Amino acid sequence: MMNPAEFANIAAIEENFWWFRGMRRILFRLLDPIAAQRNFQTVLEAGCGTGHLSRLLEQRYQWRMVPVDLAPEGLDYGKSLGVQRMTQADVAALPFPDNAFDATLSMDVIVHFPRGQEHRPFSEFVRVTKPGGLLVIRVSALDILRSRHSRFAHERQRFTRSRLLQLAAAHNLRVHRCTYLNSLLSPVAFAKFRLYEPFLSSPPESGVQPVAPWLDNLLYMPLALEAQWLAAGLNFPLGQSLILIAGKP
Repeated sequence: MMNPAEFANIAAIEENFWWFRGMRRILFRLLDPIAAQRNFQTVLEAGCGTGHLSRLLEQRYQWRMVPVDLAPEGLDYGKSLGVQRMTQADVAALPFPDNAFDATLSMDVIVHFPRGQEHRPFSEFVRVTKPGGLLVIRVSALDILRSRHSRFAHERQRFTRSRLLQLAAAHNLRVHRCTYLNSLLSPVAFAKFRLYEPFLSSPPESGVQPVAPWLDNLLYMPLALEAQWLAAGLNFPLGQSLILIAGKP
């Protein structure tokens, strides 16, 4: 489970912080054509945090979102924002019947399970998704990009594209798209996480902290460019995150 202390950091700046804005823009550009073609009614967000993303998805696509998280801290923030249908549950033991949802989304959740245990939540995502439904799974990528923030947030593992594809194949999913994200900033991230942070020898610390407006906009721009690139159907060979879009037969 994510470090409970991180929920306060997320809730404070989730709406406007460059990383959240940029990753939402990428996600929306990937989901827009799908939403235009598929008539999803009820959609699960497994590991919803504060529920902010579920609320935006419901507003954008008119989906009936069901946000689920184990941590009461995130649920409390979501309820204070008026997010509907927030449910406390373990994503590795979801309290829903088989084939309950048209689609299941999970953003940066299974990385909090120890390596080898990612099948537990993934199996649940597949189980509760209807045949013909969609799974959208985002994870942190590449062990070499593990950071102080990773340790602070209690991230247990990171993925490569091949390992994420193996996970999908093990659950008989039909992969529509699997690509790295947050790629253009990867050289900067490598320099920071592998050179600067080890030199400082500082303890784990959240990376979800406000920055100067000019820097926030500067960091957002590469993600906005990636959103256009990905919307055109092009993929990235490396990056700090991975997204899988797959169908359940």
